[in-house]
Amino acid sequence: MRPLFFGFILITLLSAETVKVSAVPTTLPKNIHIPAVFAFGDSIVDPGNNNHLYTTLKSNFPPYGRDFIGGKPSGRYSNGKIPTDLLVKLLGLKELLPAYLDPALKPQDLLTGVSFASGGAGYDPVTAQLVTVLGLPDQLNLFKQCIGTLKTIAGEERTANILSNSLFLVFAGSDDIAGTYYTSPISPRRFQYDIQSYTDLMARYAIGFVQDLVKLGARRIGLYGAPPIGCVPTVRTLLGGKQRQCADKLNKAALMFNSKLSTSLRNLKHNPNVTAVYVDLYNPLLELINNPRPHGFEIVDRGCCGTGKVESTMLCNQFSPCTCQDVSKYLFWDSYHPSQKGYEALMGPVIQSSFKSFFGSNNNP
Repeated sequence: MRPLFFGFILITLLSAETVKVSAVPTTLPKNIHIPAVFAFGDSIVDPGNNNHLYTTLKSNFPPYGRDFIGGKPSGRYSNGKIPTDLLVKLLGLKELLPAYLDPALKPQDLLTGVSFASGGAGYDPVTAQLVTVLGLPDQLNLFKQCIGTLKTIAGEERTANILSNSLFLVFAGSDDIAGTYYTSPISPRRFQYDIQSYTDLMARYAIGFVQDLVKLGARRIGLYGAPPIGCVPTVRTLLGGKQRQCADKLNKAALMFNSKLSTSLRNLKHNPNVTAVYVDLYNPLLELINNPRPHGFEIVDRGCCGTGKVESTMLCNQFSPCTCQDVSKYLFWDSYHPSQKGYEALMGPVIQSSFKSFFGSNNNP
């Protein structure tokens, strides 16, 4: 079993109106036009791509989707919606951001965006290879296919306009640190790198991916730093000792990577019309973990599903004992992923930290 973690963004309704999310007012420029959202990365923004892969890292069965539309599991790693669903709804684009591999997807759906993300992926290609999912290079190849379809149905000029004005969101890094480096029994990385050099490697892959997106026409790109992965319920169980404390070494690794990613983005030389934004996930999530009650949570050290200490993906199933009745008390749905309410609580801080840098100028933060 391998951690599937997350990043998250919610940059809210891009219009001339003032929108309040978690009591954070945000006024958006009138000239901002966001035609679509394209997501890449790991399980936090995978709406079901893994359903169509030969991998055990799936969530298309109960109790996943307990509070989703129709109460049906879709392949999203939560009890309900995930961050990109909430975002496209706020943007007025559509109700949900679909999986690119969904057989029901129609060509016209691509005009407003899609997710290529695959649960278990990371910046390091080895991360996806270990669990047989779509790594970022694979996701990029799918995006190239998507561009070809867009050109067929919308033409070259409109496709270029869609790409240049859309949001490109990249959520990765947690599985590299928590899985590939620290807990995978078959990964070679701990023998090849110390944590300093491994986080260097991660940052290089991340910047390379940004450059690849820019070459394909992306102009608004958000990269999300690693959260305090040492405080995720399953990591507490595996590495937090008898008291299940936060695993300090993983949190330090996350901070190390975040610093390198942020610095690399600032130093990135690219088209002056490109905005590449680093978004801090570490501190907003840590705030919810350290001070849950003001945000409406009571339980942050375990998830709702089963015991909440180890259950995720195949272990979080309809036979899991003691799945909680009131998920609203829980920050985490399973032992790796937040509940829908958890994502909603994170909207305000992420908007507050990223809005100005994303839409205020064309320079890196």
